[in-house]
Amino acid sequence: MTVSEIFKTMDYGTAPESASEVNAWLDRHDRTFGLFIGGAFTKPGKACFDSVNPANGEVLASLTEATAKDVDAAVKAASKAQKGWAALGGAGRARHLYALARLIQKHARLFAVLESLDNGKPIRESRDADIPLAARHFYHHAGWAQLVESEMQGYEPIGVAGQVIPWNFPFLMLAWKIAPALAMGNAVVLKPAEYTSLTALLFAEICVEAGLTEGVVNIVTGHGPVGAMIAEHKDVAKVAFTGSTRVGRILREQTAGTGKKLTLELGGKSPFIVFDDADMDSAIEGIVDAIWFNQGQVCCAGSRLLVQENIAETFHDRLRLRMQSLRVGDPLDKSIDIGCVVDPVQHKQITAMVDQGVAEGATAFRGEASLPENGCYYPPTLLTGIEAGDTLAQEEIFGPVLVSMNFRTPAEAVQLANNSRYGLAASVWTENINLALGVAPQIKAGVIWVNCTNQFDAAAGFGGYRESGFGREGGREGLYEYVKPSYLKSLKDAAPAKPHALSEGGGEGIDRTAKMYVGGKQARPDSGYSAPVTNPKGKLISHVGLGNRKDIRNAVEAATAASGGWVKASGHNKAQILYFIGENLAARAEEFGARLSAMTGASVKSAAQEVDAAVNRLFTYAAWADKYDGQVHSVPVRGVTVAMKEPVGVMGIACPDEAPLLGFVSLVAPAIAMGNTVVAVPSPVHPLVATDLYQVLDTSDLPGGVVNIVTGDRDELSKTLADHYGVDGVWYHGSAEGSKMVEHAAAANLKRTWVNYGKAIDWLNPEQAEGQEYLRQATEVKNVWIPYGE
Repeated sequence: MTVSEIFKTMDYGTAPESASEVNAWLDRHDRTFGLFIGGAFTKPGKACFDSVNPANGEVLASLTEATAKDVDAAVKAASKAQKGWAALGGAGRARHLYALARLIQKHARLFAVLESLDNGKPIRESRDADIPLAARHFYHHAGWAQLVESEMQGYEPIGVAGQVIPWNFPFLMLAWKIAPALAMGNAVVLKPAEYTSLTALLFAEICVEAGLTEGVVNIVTGHGPVGAMIAEHKDVAKVAFTGSTRVGRILREQTAGTGKKLTLELGGKSPFIVFDDADMDSAIEGIVDAIWFNQGQVCCAGSRLLVQENIAETFHDRLRLRMQSLRVGDPLDKSIDIGCVVDPVQHKQITAMVDQGVAEGATAFRGEASLPENGCYYPPTLLTGIEAGDTLAQEEIFGPVLVSMNFRTPAEAVQLANNSRYGLAASVWTENINLALGVAPQIKAGVIWVNCTNQFDAAAGFGGYRESGFGREGGREGLYEYVKPSYLKSLKDAAPAKPHALSEGGGEGIDRTAKMYVGGKQARPDSGYSAPVTNPKGKLISHVGLGNRKDIRNAVEAATAASGGWVKASGHNKAQILYFIGENLAARAEEFGARLSAMTGASVKSAAQEVDAAVNRLFTYAAWADKYDGQVHSVPVRGVTVAMKEPVGVMGIACPDEAPLLGFVSLVAPAIAMGNTVVAVPSPVHPLVATDLYQVLDTSDLPGGVVNIVTGDRDELSKTLADHYGVDGVWYHGSAEGSKMVEHAAAANLKRTWVNYGKAIDWLNPEQAEGQEYLRQATEVKNVWIPYGE
């Protein structure tokens, strides 16, 4: 091609990146790898599998398929190393993390080229985004390690963390998980994806180079069953998984009742919302980054384009024109925009889903980019004519495929954005800052980008709502996923409380059946049945209704109806109502004390102490209602990233038998202080203080439906709450078996749970029974990225 022809066509020339250093590294290992356990590589195993370059189908290396014996050895090595690693102290761990960060930078080009060869992403992305951000995570968390003793008081390491990472960001996901785990004093056993294990094995080498304590990091390779072995291992105390929602649901079921801490970062169907006043050219470049970055193989990819109707036609025309100039080709060519998908299996799945969408009536447009003859290449694709309920509008494609729908008003845009079982991320494009900041809080997603997309940093948490999982990675909020409250080790098993056998009647001759409390009104149970409540000697005190799934349904509907108004109420307003509840309870302290004594047999002094503590706890959460603030993260962009603390939503709370009034207040008060609405199940043995309490709620200006009380069998009602798709989170204090049941049932829609695993909290001890841990469990963190300047 002549110079004049180049000026006519303005075609790019190729800019190939050399793979010679990577090939030399692979050759030094004879292109065969064992596992990294206890600070050294094992000999390659008998069962092996190939790691293949998706761009040309060539085998890069042979990797070992780990066995159960291998996983056990890795966990034992981690367990042995963890105590010494934690004892090293935050400052000692920080030095190791700094060393790892510097070595990543030192070997950055080797990591980048190896990543692109193994994964198929363009070298520009691995070189300029993935590897620098991985180093940033180790630097950032080295800082947290240095500060851990002062900033994380009352918490301690979990122990051994089992981590399973995906193939779309192999090395970056490793950094996201290993850096905070090590900073907080844990040891790890990590399984990289079977398609893309090579950068993890290179990282193992630099762990040795950095002098990292042997056994602190262990890397085992293999397919899905290896990840299951890690998650199920009895000595793994924490499981962190990034991958599909289907596998996340399985892990939630497998770990139910084990006490293992679980973080899930799962699928997404993120909306990309373009309002009619948006900078159209910027928004189109944003789409290129949102859906064609990493070939669309991004869990938070902006795969649902929502365009305001009056600009939709023009916008789509400009977008199609931009698609024509996208270049697809060799991932090691620095002039290309889109590389190849990771494997023929993924390519086949993308093709099948697009074909299904076209069969359902969608119109497909593909750019004119020529595709290489060999390799897993898929063209950038736009699908229009999509309806909100169509398969491609609801299901994650995980490829370079964008689906588009129109909207008329901001309210409709929010409805369409939230019309998904996922809630990972969203992008909002408008020049009206009031509109952007009005829409952002309404979208059910863990990350919102305003006039930008795919912004990530170690200082800002990342994670989702709904079936996009739970937990956060990055930022201060991500540290809590790798620590546990120190008091947990001192808890004893809760003594099972059983209803006392009825031995004599009350003798009053008046029906004292306590009703349930739903939507601010007393309600009879749907079942028509009631159960006796007796004192320890078996004397009848009263009856309570036996609630069933219909009563829970009614209570959830009432809580949902009340949620909108309660969320919008200011923290000051919530605080005033909580103070009022506390004052009205204090005014009836003698009455509630007598009720506690009659039900539980507690002394007058002990009962009065519990009532006083309940009043004080209400005042504490009234004080917190307007003070548990979010923060502005310090991220390296010209803008602000605001971490907003939002309520979980509708919460089901099953209350303990011990301290029936104080336990009820200690759980319900922080939940409503943070803006949640609640369906509470009081102690089935001592329920009357809760049913008496709704008289206090009625006189304290609490809006109807914010707190709903359903009496009956705790485990039966908790199961219904955990099953209910309208419930966003469940707290449970009861038996170990009930805790397992709640966690297992919650896997259906991956709602958040917080259970006691049959352990008894000392509800009079503020270290165990109140404070920021309760507020943290009652909130979600949403990070809103807002760039500024022209």
